[in-house]
Amino acid sequence: RDDERFYYSGEGQLGDQEFERGNKALVEHLANDKRVLLMQESARSHVRYEADLILVDYSYIQTHDKNGDNRRGILFVFKKVLNELAAGIKIPLTTMPYRKPSVTERTGLVTTRVGQGWYRQALLRKFNSRCAATELDIPEVLIASHIVPWRSANEIERLDEQNGILLSPNYDALFDKHLISFQDTGEILISDKLSSHQIIALGINSSCKINVSDGMKPFLQRHRQELRNL
Repeated sequence: RDDERFYYSGEGQLGDQEFERGNKALVEHLANDKRVLLMQESARSHVRYEADLILVDYSYIQTHDKNGDNRRGILFVFKKVLNELAAGIKIPLTTMPYRKPSVTERTGLVTTRVGQGWYRQALLRKFNSRCAATELDIPEVLIASHIVPWRSANEIERLDEQNGILLSPNYDALFDKHLISFQDTGEILISDKLSSHQIIALGINSSCKINVSDGMKPFLQRHRQELRNL
C-alpha cells in the first residue's frame, strides 16, 4: 500500500497468472456486488476489519514465479471507499493512471513489485506499443522486459525506462535467458547454443534490428556480457 492505493499481486505461484478463480472474482467484484475487505493484523483478534476496497485499475506485469522463472503476472490496484458505499451500490470502474512510485518492492503477506505497472506503461509509450524486434502491435501480449534483470538492478535502474525493452513473447523469453542480445547499433546477437532449426522454429529473424537510444547502451553492454555461448 501507499498513501493513495493498495496493491495486490494476483493469485497463482507458478506460471503465468490468469483471470481465473480468485483473480476473476476480484476483477468482477463490482459487477457481482461482492465486497473486497481490507484487514489488518491485530494482537487481540489476529485480524481486524479496516475498510472496504474497490478495484480501480489492473495491469499485466513482468515478474517471476516462486521458482524464479520469468512469467506474466497481474497487479491489482485498489482504493479505499467509505463503508456506507461499499455494499449494494454500483460504482463505475475507472482507470487511474499510475504514478512513478518511490519504493519498488514491498514485503508483506506477498511480495509485490509496485513499480511494474508504471514501468510497463512507460515502455508502451516509448516503443509505441510495438515489439522492438518485430513491430508486433498487440499490446496485450507484449512484455515489458528489463535489460539488466530486476534481480541484478539497483532501485534506480529497476524503474529506469532506458533499462527496458518491449518484446513479443518468444524474443522476450530468449532475451531473459541471455540466448539473444542486441548490439549498440541495434543488430541482434544470437547465442550459438541455438541451432538454425531452433531459430527458425522460434520465428526469430536473424537480420532484425532494433532502435537503440543512447540511454539503453550501458544496459545492453551489461546484458551482452551474459550472452550464453558454447
